Amino acid sequence: MPGLLYIVATPIGNLEDITYRAVRVLGEADVIACEDTRQTRKLLEHYGIHKPTISYHDHNEAERTAELAERLCAGEVVALVSDAGMPLISDPGYRLVRAAIENGIPVYPLPGASAALAALAASGLPTDQFHFGGFLPHKPGQRAKVLEALAAEEATIIFYEAPHRILEALEAVERALGSRPVVVAREITKLHEEFLRGTAAEIRAQLAARDAVKGEFTLLIGKATEPPPDDTPLPDAVAALVRQGTPRMDAIKQVARRRGLSKREVYDRLLEK
Repeated sequence: MPGLLYIVATPIGNLEDITYRAVRVLGEADVIACEDTRQTRKLLEHYGIHKPTISYHDHNEAERTAELAERLCAGEVVALVSDAGMPLISDPGYRLVRAAIENGIPVYPLPGASAALAALAASGLPTDQFHFGGFLPHKPGQRAKVLEALAAEEATIIFYEAPHRILEALEAVERALGSRPVVVAREITKLHEEFLRGTAAEIRAQLAARDAVKGEFTLLIGKATEPPPDDTPLPDAVAALVRQGTPRMDAIKQVARRRGLSKREVYDRLLEK
């Protein structure tokens, strides 16, 4: 009989942020695959869980996937955890999930703590849509390219960032995206949790003034500030574009798009003039 693969979310800081179900599953698993066995051992000891662990990280993912797939096919129950939060979200695990699916092994996710979602919920930025980008590239050119590609994104943008790169990241955000609202969440659920709000330049100045920049960071970038509503009469708006050399029908389309109207509505109003 095939085994089971559980994807288990673990706390991102406060050890109380784990579900009863996760504690039970970790206690029942045959083996726990961990990004860092030393880090996971602290959690297991806190809850009195004594189960064998095996390392599963970026550098041995291919090798370990084959080994764990064999164990799953032999009927074992495997629990996959990362150092913190939901496995596979900017963490290894994709190969193992794919291998389980290809071998007909049931995969069960156990939801729980997530730095990105926790930061978004408390940020004060729009939550109806969001774009999660993982970690920004380390190289300045690649980082700039990623940010510039998101300039027209109609959603709150979320990145994870390391403490030794957060100042560079904020500077890159300011250059690529301007003075839009930014929130930096640091050490979420931990003793020194804080939220910094303002523009990228303002937050960068606050952090740069500190003796040291420490902790785990989540960087959230709001939508571009909406331009003030255009109350120019429709005929005047169309005429202004025509004077600039825009064909009349194209001018009508542009004005309609800017005002959230149909082309027919604008055309009919011009006829009423």
